[in-house]
Amino acid sequence: MSTTQSERLRELLEPLVSSQGLDLEEVEVDSVGRKRVLRVVVDSDTGADLDQIADVSRALSAKLDETDAMGAGEYTLEVGTPGAERELTEHRHYVRATDRLVRFQLAGSGELVARIIEVDDDGIDVEVPGVKGRRPTARRLALADVVKARVQVEFNRKSKNEEHAEDTENEEEA
Repeated sequence: MSTTQSERLRELLEPLVSSQGLDLEEVEVDSVGRKRVLRVVVDSDTGADLDQIADVSRALSAKLDETDAMGAGEYTLEVGTPGAERELTEHRHYVRATDRLVRFQLAGSGELVARIIEVDDDGIDVEVPGVKGRRPTARRLALADVVKARVQVEFNRKSKNEEHAEDTENEEEA
């Protein structure tokens, strides 16, 4: 059984990323002209801040320098997080996307945009936004029915703190 370079790199780098309290989400090697780029995507349940990214980048760079995993040629190491519109492919991704708006591609029943409320081993509880003044509706999705899911960027959604402040103001006025 042959192993791709990305798989070998994942085996080499995953313990280092885990030791930093992060999950290794993706390893990708691309050729850009004569140079190669090694892209490493990391994440955690609480997200990854710039200091964590810098620490893991230094650790990965040192490990790669002491091995021949990238060969003799030049390469650039890029370490980052999945980004705002990440694709959800594993159970932990759905858990991390709780309270986020997600576009689901469902087997046999098309597309659905809904907010993840709760995730368990069997499925996802979502809230489908109401249309034209109607109330949102709850729905249960089986994980097996989700073909593809991607977090959606929301520019005008209030944060939990803003919602709580408004609720407090409304209670005080009543």
